[in-house]
Amino acid sequence: MSVLHEQPVAPAHPQRSAFVRRAMAVAALLLFVLFAGLGTWQVFRLHWKLDLIERVDARVHADPVAPPLASQWPQVSRESDEYRRLRLSGRYLYELTTPVQALSDLGAGFWLLTPLCLGDGHIVLVNRGFIPSSGDIATRYPARKAGANPCAAIQGAPVDVVGLLRIAEPKSGFLRDNDPVNNRWYAREVGAIAAARGLDLAQVAPFFVDAGKGQDPKDAPETAVGGLTVISFPNNHLVYALTWYALALMVAAAAWWVARYEAKRGNTDD
Repeated sequence: MSVLHEQPVAPAHPQRSAFVRRAMAVAALLLFVLFAGLGTWQVFRLHWKLDLIERVDARVHADPVAPPLASQWPQVSRESDEYRRLRLSGRYLYELTTPVQALSDLGAGFWLLTPLCLGDGHIVLVNRGFIPSSGDIATRYPARKAGANPCAAIQGAPVDVVGLLRIAEPKSGFLRDNDPVNNRWYAREVGAIAAARGLDLAQVAPFFVDAGKGQDPKDAPETAVGGLTVISFPNNHLVYALTWYALALMVAAAAWWVARYEAKRGNTDD
């Protein structure tokens, strides 16, 4: 009768096992540093967002001031000026009004952007407010062009407007491209609208103003509802920071558990 002898299983190569352990330790350390760094970055973002909200809130509730002078236009920026309350005085060029598609609390419709001639001859585009989608908007607001000096012989009573300074809307994946040729507007691009209306860009402010509620003149061709500016800054940075820190702690805990297990196994093998 033959006897079968079991062949002993060769132990794992000690150098290979040590290499795997070192590789796992390095990977765990890198992941811990990465997750902790991302969490810290979100903390910095949180403080930046809270500071932004505080600054904007102070601007919105401050007393209105005069618009920036033409010499100050190059320094106007989103960070330092957006949502600042301005007081404007001038006359509207109603015939050059541009309707821009909008979705507001009142539904789908259009913003009415009308050039306002200031006393010094410069022009500010004013978003007079919202009108609902009804009728033939192209017929009511055709793509007219300004004459050589549109503010020289302007008709109509002067108006006072208090509103919020807004930076021209940039192109993004959320808005369709404007189509000036066909007078179809989806974003409030000041430069493009001014050029399409034949206005001298050197005379037009690089920002527009959202008029406040109840300020549209009674003699306007169509009454627009102002004061619909939405000021909202999503602030989820604390949640993101806690998530990244939690992942860092999970990596650290997993690395500690593996190290403890390897130490126990080493003691058992001895």
